Amino acid sequence: MPRTAARPLAAALALLLAACAPAAPTVIDGSSAERFAETTEQARRDLSVSDRLDFDRAIATVPTRRFSAPDADRLRRTTFDGMTAAQVVEDYRRRGNR
Repeated sequence: MPRTAARPLAAALALLLAACAPAAPTVIDGSSAERFAETTEQARRDLSVSDRLDFDRAIATVPTRRFSAPDADRLRRTTFDGMTAAQVVEDYRRRGNR
């Protein structure tokens, strides 16, 4: 194969391999209630079924960590803002759950 023909083939192969690479995990955005709902749902899809249960528990139990929190949804958004679903699950388990 001539060298000039190999370059486009190599470029096409590189693009194909890049497209097959796993996507970066979703980062939870707590800037608003809408963005939080969207990104937690997307982040949840990054997990296995068994990890999703712990993720759901972690998200649901944040308000119970601080009984005096007047706005549980805001506390939830600020607690998980910037985290991936795997980090949420890891934090949940590190706290002695599961």
